[in-house]
Amino acid sequence: MKITAILFSVVLLSFAPVSTQPETSDEFCASVRNFAWQNGETINYQVYYTLAGVYVAGGNADFHINLERYNGKPVYHLIGEGKTTSFFDGFFKVRDKYESFIDTSTLQPYKFVRNILEGDFKKFETVTFNQQGNTATSQGGTFKTPDCVQDVLSAIYYSRNIDFNKYKPGDRIPFNMFIDDKTYGLYIRYLGKEKVKTKYGKFNAIKFKPLLIEGTIFKGGEKMTVWVSDDANRIPVRIESPISVGSIKVDMMGYKNTRHKLTGLISTR
Repeated sequence: MKITAILFSVVLLSFAPVSTQPETSDEFCASVRNFAWQNGETINYQVYYTLAGVYVAGGNADFHINLERYNGKPVYHLIGEGKTTSFFDGFFKVRDKYESFIDTSTLQPYKFVRNILEGDFKKFETVTFNQQGNTATSQGGTFKTPDCVQDVLSAIYYSRNIDFNKYKPGDRIPFNMFIDDKTYGLYIRYLGKEKVKTKYGKFNAIKFKPLLIEGTIFKGGEKMTVWVSDDANRIPVRIESPISVGSIKVDMMGYKNTRHKLTGLISTR
């Protein structure tokens, strides 16, 4: 069970390409002002796996933001770490860490690092981005990229600044992501607003669906549903998706140092 891959899908990580050609999006290519998060923010998640209607805690993940310098420039150092519980370690141990260093003004990535252990599979890779030259360089070589390209982790934080009030239910918001030495044209389908109950509490939420890539874990198509807090923080509070066997549910279970009060929270459990 790839706990971190599941979690990062909320962030638009393991999304399927709409096509193999890059797309353009006014939202993702405009000069975006970060209003949603700040240095020091930490968010904690619990991942549940269900089979035959029974939910079992399978793992957890934490996301952090640190203000640092990279090559003399101020950057947000984004860190996402996920691991299985001790019970699931015996079946499929996961220790994943993703990092992204993004420009504090443009929110575009300079460097992406992926260090993962999933069962017997290990992988370490780095990607450096030249946003002016439209290239990405990894261990596999140097590749051309479109404007405003994101990595797996930077896409999460960039997308938290989307102004969903510009969209109607059913609208698609496209963007480009570089992963595994390829650029994919992806999208989020905005579904509207509703209240959602989670393990943490009840929220006013913004609801959308990403298009998922079909593989060993996820079913293809718009199967996953994501709810983010309907406030200035835009924190993902609930993710649900069927997988190849059973389904998963991911709930936000803790936070600190958010930029704004979590006014989307109606009540705690």
